[in-house]
Amino acid sequence: MSATELNVDKSFAKATGVRKMDRKAFSVIGYVSLTILALLCLLPFILVVSSSLTNEDKIIIDGYQFIPADFSTEAYRLLFKYPEQIVRAYIVTICVTAAGTFFGLFLTSMTAYALSRKDFKWRNRFSFFFFFTTLFSGGLVPWYLLIVNYLNMKDTFLALVVPLLFNVFYIIVMKSFLSGIPEAIVESAKIDGAGDFRIYAKLILPLSKPALATIGLFLALAYWNDWYNALLFVSNENLMPLQYYLYKMLGNMEGMRKAMMGAGAVITTAIPTESLKMAMTVVATGPILLAYPFVQRFFVQGLTIGAVKG
Repeated sequence: MSATELNVDKSFAKATGVRKMDRKAFSVIGYVSLTILALLCLLPFILVVSSSLTNEDKIIIDGYQFIPADFSTEAYRLLFKYPEQIVRAYIVTICVTAAGTFFGLFLTSMTAYALSRKDFKWRNRFSFFFFFTTLFSGGLVPWYLLIVNYLNMKDTFLALVVPLLFNVFYIIVMKSFLSGIPEAIVESAKIDGAGDFRIYAKLILPLSKPALATIGLFLALAYWNDWYNALLFVSNENLMPLQYYLYKMLGNMEGMRKAMMGAGAVITTAIPTESLKMAMTVVATGPILLAYPFVQRFFVQGLTIGAVKG
């Protein structure tokens, strides 16, 4: 082996070793950074759970702590004092979230698909109409009259679903995603004799899973956390969603405490207001966290689409 070949082999080995060290350093920095970020996201939730299991007097004196100094389940006992009511509120919220997310995705994706089609002659006019509605609002009173007087949805299940069903921002996001799908796919399906709805159901929707997962998660969060529409349109306790039920319960606790203090009554034990808030947070956010693992793989799929070609 000549000296030139030896120098080439040494240079190659040196470059290979440098690349391996760079990869190891990048992996270490990446894992450490992600671990720190994960802890920063997890610590507030641990603080909420710990505070919900801490005695109210201890929270008032020492503040919130990561480890319960005076363990107490009084907040949860008070929260589940009437279990049938909270279970009913859970069922209403789950049904509203499932129905609203399904129909919201259906309407959003169909509207975005129609607006993304270049052969739709009026797509620019309709796009302007949808965008124009985001600039001006009719106000609370006309909206309330529309839902209650004209659509007759007062104290109905639809009053919790319809107001959040259509979001122009989600339509714009979906339309932008669908515009990236090659037009040749639609044209080839038309040549094979497929109709518009079949193209939408068999081709467009399967290719739009990342966008559907993202918008579906936003819709589910909006429906799960909604209490304002229940405040406006629902007076029937059987249709009370979870967030509004917890909101009323906390308001009743605050009102009772203020009434007792105003009457000059001596409160021997602290009403668990702070720990009750934390317990409500745990009860309200726990189930919706289960939705993230199911949609995470679609996010990863959306990031890797088009990354490798050939």
